[in-house]
Amino acid sequence: MPAPPSLPPPAGSIAPREGYRSLLSGSREMRRDHAITREAWFSGLTAERKVDLLFELEVLLRGLACFANPRNHPGPPRRTIIAAVDFREPLRVAREGMVRVASLSRTLLGEDERVFVFQRYLEQMIPEDTARSRFVRATAAQETPEQSLLALRYAFGHLVEIVDGLLRVERLPFRTFYATMGMQQREVARNTYFNPLRALEFRPELDRIKNPEVFALVQSVPGEEAHRLVALSFLTLFRMLKTLALADSLVELSHNEPTALYRAHLALAALRAEARSLVAYLRAHAGAELAEGFERELFTISSKAMHARYESLLAEGHRLVGIKAALEGIAAKLRLEMRRTFVRELPPIDAQEPAPELRKKILAATESLRPALQSIILFLIRALGARLDAHFVFDDLAAKREVGERLRKDVWMFAQIVRGFAAKAAIIRTPDKSDRWASVESFRFVKEFLGYFKAMGYPLLRTNDYPRFDQFLSAIGSLEETDLLDPQRMGRVVEECEAFHAFLLDLFEGIGKREELAGTPFDRRSAAEALRMYLGG
Repeated sequence: MPAPPSLPPPAGSIAPREGYRSLLSGSREMRRDHAITREAWFSGLTAERKVDLLFELEVLLRGLACFANPRNHPGPPRRTIIAAVDFREPLRVAREGMVRVASLSRTLLGEDERVFVFQRYLEQMIPEDTARSRFVRATAAQETPEQSLLALRYAFGHLVEIVDGLLRVERLPFRTFYATMGMQQREVARNTYFNPLRALEFRPELDRIKNPEVFALVQSVPGEEAHRLVALSFLTLFRMLKTLALADSLVELSHNEPTALYRAHLALAALRAEARSLVAYLRAHAGAELAEGFERELFTISSKAMHARYESLLAEGHRLVGIKAALEGIAAKLRLEMRRTFVRELPPIDAQEPAPELRKKILAATESLRPALQSIILFLIRALGARLDAHFVFDDLAAKREVGERLRKDVWMFAQIVRGFAAKAAIIRTPDKSDRWASVESFRFVKEFLGYFKAMGYPLLRTNDYPRFDQFLSAIGSLEETDLLDPQRMGRVVEECEAFHAFLLDLFEGIGKREELAGTPFDRRSAAEALRMYLGG
């Protein structure tokens, strides 16, 4: 049996741990011998920009599968039933993705593309059914990556012709759209070497963490469960940034190649599905996996050694609670950002806006989402006890300024949320204890505040060294432990919110004086509009 594919670490760093290694090599639904063959094929590939080409191919394959689900389309939820919607425009978007998949397959095939052209010519010329059947079976064989690319080239070429026929109808129902998208998804699902449809799977040639400091930080996280969750989060967030960059490049390309604008929608669909998968995984599994790992460690300690290990175990428990809170904060923040971007900022597919206006809106959305993703990565780095400069982490001169502007906006927005919550909590009357339903109704605004705190407030607390960090978390935690208004608890929370609000105002002024924001005025109107989007107004 051949050895598994190796994962060389970044220069000067330590060897990858099992959690990181298993995510890159073991998260793929691919046999080990196929993984080795694909890696050897990629190493010998002579195409220019081969990493970018392969990344675009896999993003489009994933994006087409995600685009079959209308939940991944931009725009607010539809009020009409789905059976009454015309899906010609979404199918037109999908068609351009199919055309590009066939083109990328042709480019990656290189000289082998001539084989496809000749075989297709034979297919059209062979009159006998038995000979044609033999040809189809030969085309379906996928013993090498080249044959898998030929299969994609063959299948998507036919799909484009089918879609061209469907686009001539006056109205395309959802069932026809979904069936057509299901055909291409099945072709990808049965592809041996190019099947990126599984959620949260990674490729060693595309997804490795290249920054040596971030890589070393991931490897230093104690505990296998915590290490794997942190590695999963970093790998997904960095891939989302790369997908966002691909969407931007497609928008820019659309000035000369208008259909590239359609492909940007597919990249964004893949991005949204990626975010949804990470959010769902962290919310459902982060706490349980960390707890199970801590429990296993406890059971390895003898009763005699428990007393001596008490302090270290207590510190370990607090560390894991902090990691759990950070990961849940990432999930909440990511969910909020995706909702704002896709529901509030991006227009629906069938809006049929002029290309210049559509380019402008997509670029505005990505320019807002990029620093949000970067700030989430920096928050996770800070939560793990490290401080790394944004320019160093993202190798981007503009990143420090963009992240600084985004931080200033977030601080201002959450200051408004805290002020509004404290004012309402201070004046709200304690409901009649005999009227339980009125009490529950009054508590809704508290639940809403807790949701915004997890998404926006906790990262600001954690990354900006708030001196009353523990007191604020304790007060907020007391609200999470009850479903009814408690005047004593509420009074304590109001005091902490007022103190935090004052801290946020000072922080807002301090951020504006930083070197990277010198001379950059704060756009209060834009921040207020963003706040309305976050609050759903």
